[in-house]
Amino acid sequence: MALVFTIAQQKGGSGKTMLAANLAAIWSVHTKVALLDIDPQRSLMHWHQLRQGAKGAIGPIHLSEVAGWRMAAELDRLRDAHDIVIVDSPPQIETEAKLAIRAADFVLVPVQPSLPDAWAAAGTLKLAKAEKREALLILNRAPAKSALRTQVEALMVKSGARITNAVIGNRAGFANAFARGLGVVETAPKSVAAAEMAALAAELREIAGR
Repeated sequence: MALVFTIAQQKGGSGKTMLAANLAAIWSVHTKVALLDIDPQRSLMHWHQLRQGAKGAIGPIHLSEVAGWRMAAELDRLRDAHDIVIVDSPPQIETEAKLAIRAADFVLVPVQPSLPDAWAAAGTLKLAKAEKREALLILNRAPAKSALRTQVEALMVKSGARITNAVIGNRAGFANAFARGLGVVETAPKSVAAAEMAALAAELREIAGR
């Protein structure tokens, strides 16, 4: 049965979809990966459509956008047919987001180095705790060390949630790859951005014991 990662964060613009796309691209090399896009913006769906005609895609990635009352059954179907399922959830803690968190093995919470991101993460962590799901905080779009980054990191530590060692930098390579329907490991495999994403993917698999 598949390992399910739900990417959730109450604040929009935290980089959830970018994270989902890049992790899927990395894991598709050796595993059967499915994406479930339940975010009304459907950015992940558009990325996947671009991927169908893109040159340089490493492996196949299945995408489903079934939401609402059919989501639970769709998740069960995806679990049975894939090794990893990544759920891109809405930027609000509503019914579908709650169901996606409940169905997850791990909840990934991207946090940009901004106070609103750190504050918004608290609600997601509270929900994950209520659903008895382990949440992992990921510092995302991080610049070089700064006073603000240090302040946000301190708030992340104070939350008591587990924080990944891997940090994702604020790099143009991610946006450039996304615009082509690819992951940064496919467009620039020797870049710092690719190394950061590969480190995160490996750490998540290690945490999950897979």
